[in-house]
Amino acid sequence: MNVVVDVGLGNVGSLLNMLRHLGVEAKASADPAEIRGATRLLLPGVGAFDTGMARLNAHGLVGVLRERTLEAGVPLLGICLGMQLLGRTSEEGQAEGLGLLPFRTVKFAFPPGRTLRVPHMGWNTCAPVGEGSLLHAVPAPRRFYFVHSYHAVCDTPDCVAGTTDYGGEFTAAVRGGRIHGVQFHAEKSHRYGMALLEHFIRHG
Repeated sequence: MNVVVDVGLGNVGSLLNMLRHLGVEAKASADPAEIRGATRLLLPGVGAFDTGMARLNAHGLVGVLRERTLEAGVPLLGICLGMQLLGRTSEEGQAEGLGLLPFRTVKFAFPPGRTLRVPHMGWNTCAPVGEGSLLHAVPAPRRFYFVHSYHAVCDTPDCVAGTTDYGGEFTAAVRGGRIHGVQFHAEKSHRYGMALLEHFIRHG
């Protein structure tokens, strides 16, 4: 069973609707037992980093997610805040992240002379990086919908799965083994998001 982790972080309904449109059977749950039995996991989210980690801790899911992904090899896709939670830390808060992938999350900072609106909001393209990127399954021009003020900075190049330009290149997708994360809202990105989600479900 494909399980969307639902701890009240938002966009669960939109994600389930897109999965149904793809003919994918999925359910939303915060039950540790159901998450332990999942064949694939999706972790969506909007809002603040510390709130996200607090919700996961309150439902007893931090250890479960680490166990299922790092030990059992269950595929996981983090979306927007859900992606940021896969890393170690965020400049947005004080909490420790899940630590599933080697990156930290930082606030946008632009070179002198570049004044861009934060949050980065709207449609932008995302280029795949590395052979294991889910983005290779998405048709060009790979346009996705973004709403975020923070972005990932990976420790090593092999963690980077996709990049986007906004006042300079930043990491917009991450990966490590069968763990994937995208900063954009795949569930709101029409045919491009559908292609990415379908590839994750079929092959992630």
